[in-house]
Parts: sequence; C-alpha cells; structure tokens
Amino acid sequence: MKAKLKSKTLTAIFGVCIGLVNGILGAGGGMLAVPLLKKIGFSQKESHTNAIAIILPITIVSAIVYLLKNLVTFSDAVIYMPTGLIGAIIGTYLLKKISAKWLKNIFGILMVYAGIRLLLR
Repeated sequence: MKAKLKSKTLTAIFGVCIGLVNGILGAGGGMLAVPLLKKIGFSQKESHTNAIAIILPITIVSAIVYLLKNLVTFSDAVIYMPTGLIGAIIGTYLLKKISAKWLKNIFGILMVYAGIRLLLR
C-alpha cells in the first residue's frame, strides 16, 4: 500500500513538472517526460510514444491560455501547423523503424545540442 502511494505521488509530481516545463518554455515537457517514463519502467519506444500522448493535451491547454492572455495570435502560429503536421506524420512512421538504441542516441544528442544552444544564447 505504501509503495503504491509513493508511486502515485511520484507520478503526480512528474506530471506537474512536465506541465510546468511545457507551459513555461512552450516546449520541453517531452524531454522531461521521456526519462521520467523510462525511470518508472517504460521501454525507450514506449517512453517516446507515451510522452507524445502526454504532451498533446498539455500543449493544447498551454496554447489556449497563451491565446486567451493575448501572448500569441493564432495567425502567428498557423503558418507552422501544416509542415508541423507533416513532420509529425513522418516522425510517427520513422519511430516504428528506428531501433531503441538509435532512438536513445538521437534523443541524447538532441538534448545535448539543445542545452548547448540555450547556454550559448
């Protein structure tokens, strides 16, 4: 019983952290979600697919709040949507084809690259 409560508490804390990062930075929740999902027992591919499923509603809520607070306009964002959707479809197809080892390496390289870019700005 105690272990189950601890697990649910950690899951709730992880969810809040993922939402905060995504809400504050506009992205990045998935980069936090993947390692956290792996930590609680998901495989590499399961972590990525579940992170996407987690981030979708969080991103929608963040976008609505930003729109309601006039921090962004729909017209500014809409120009990226068609190509973003195409990229998402291609990415979904490629995820099935990439080995877990390559996926882990690609993810790690992108995280390091993003961190270095942020530090140098």
